[in-house]
This record gives sequence, structure tokens and C-alpha cells, in this order.
Amino acid sequence: MDAPKLRRVSTRLGELDCQVVEGLPEGKSPELAVVLCHGFGAPAGDLVPLAGELVALQASLAQRVRFIFPGAPMSLAERGMPNARAWFPIPDAILLGQMRDWPQFAKEVPPGMPAARRAVTSVVAAVSAATKLPYSKIVLGGFSQGGMVTTDVALRLEECPAGLCILSGTLLAEPEWRQKAKARQGLPVFQAHGRYDPLLPIATGEHLRDMLVQEGLTVDFFPFDGPHTIDEEALERMAAFLKARLGG
Repeated sequence: MDAPKLRRVSTRLGELDCQVVEGLPEGKSPELAVVLCHGFGAPAGDLVPLAGELVALQASLAQRVRFIFPGAPMSLAERGMPNARAWFPIPDAILLGQMRDWPQFAKEVPPGMPAARRAVTSVVAAVSAATKLPYSKIVLGGFSQGGMVTTDVALRLEECPAGLCILSGTLLAEPEWRQKAKARQGLPVFQAHGRYDPLLPIATGEHLRDMLVQEGLTVDFFPFDGPHTIDEEALERMAAFLKARLGG
């Protein structure tokens, strides 16, 4: 059977430049929108291939789902990485592995997070307006720093989103997130994390999972034997998670 044909369009949604990928028949509206944010230091289109991979795993997604991949607002060109983007700055000491007090890191709101939150929230609002979908039909997610910013947004939207996919993410702003999570009871979350992640140890992902579960969210946590990456089986589980969000 031929793989579904997907179209890719570059467009501005809210405050950010985005890549939009879908295989819907012309004129058909999506039943679900999926907003996925890339990690720190990646190019804006880094996660775009995930649309094709997810559709290959669950063919029913092709004609029912619109995938949106925002590019982060911050350029890392001054660090010598002209195509690299970031959602908010990360201190050099943490990047170099010199200072990783994760319990303390989890409590803090990183400088730049409020601006990143506003930008991603503006994308979600623009997607909702363009598709006529309520937030309850929009899934948020991302890899690493993209998973952190979308967790922050998912906990703060005016209405509960359809789901949250956290790939190799961690806990930030714990007092705020814990308080916001109380109003998100039952929100379905898919979370994957590598057991051998050298950048964000799996314990940081487990800390996030435990907080979400304690506040009443439904978390499917998938640990895999790998580093700071997107695992193949994790993608299979994420595709099934998205299909379940479609219902029917």
C-alpha cells in the first residue's frame, strides 16, 4: 500500500513561523491538530519528519490530523550556530555539565519562559481560529526544551487541550506547574525518556511524571534504553496516543 501523500506549507501562525503538514483531502477540515515544538539548538524544521513517521505508523492520522511545527523565536547564531533556535536561554554551565542541580533547576522559571509561553500560546490560538477546532481537539508536545515549553502552555491554556506529548522533557517552575496541574485532572499525557540520557537524566523525567500523576493527570510513561533522543518504539506509542485522541 502506498504511503499517504503529505503536503507541507510554510506559514506564520501567531508570533511564529511554522511548518504545517497534512494529508487531508482538499477542502476537508482536520479533526485534530498536533502542535510539536523542537528542542534547544535544533533548526526550526527539525521535527517536521515526525509527521510522515507518525502517519506511517497510524495511517488513519493522514486524512484526519493537521501537524504544526513552530520554529522557536530565539536564534543561536551568536553562538556560532546560524540555523539553531531555542525557546529560552540555558546557562552555559548547565549545557557544559558543570552545574546541574536538577532539584533546584526544577523549581525555577527560566528567564525567557514567559515570552516562549506567549509565543506558543499565540500559535495554538491561531491554529484554533484557522481550523475552527476547540483547544480540546489540539494536542501539544515536543522534544526536550520543546516538551518543557508545551507542558507549560498545556497547563495554562484557558481550556484543557486534547493531550500532551513530552519527549525527553523535565520539570520546571514546579510550584507554578503543580498549582496549574490541579485544574488539568484527567489530561492524557504521553511521556517518553531514555534511561541513558546524559543531558536530562531519567530521574528528571520521573520527577515530572510523579508531579503530574500526583495532581490527577493520566500519564503513560515510557522509559526506553537510549540517550537523549526520540526512540522508535516511543514514536509507535505516540502514534497510538494520537489515534486515541481522535476517538471513533
